[in-house]
Amino acid sequence: MNSTKFLDAKGLACPVPVVRARKAIKELAEGEVLEIHTTDKGSVADLTAWSKSSGHQLLEQSEEAGVFQFWIQKG
Repeated sequence: MNSTKFLDAKGLACPVPVVRARKAIKELAEGEVLEIHTTDKGSVADLTAWSKSSGHQLLEQSEEAGVFQFWIQKG
């Protein structure tokens, strides 16, 4: 999936991935996509809930070799 901006949040514990995602998505225009990679299992629930409550759309979420990947479109 194509993304406009990439955020590497691997090795960071909750709530830091959400805090960094909030900051990064502010730099995007509506409709652009933020790709986030994390290793914190809690980020799956946290980023899903944050994107929904913030009016953004979680386009896709996957996990590969312990790295959780998210693609969130700015709403």
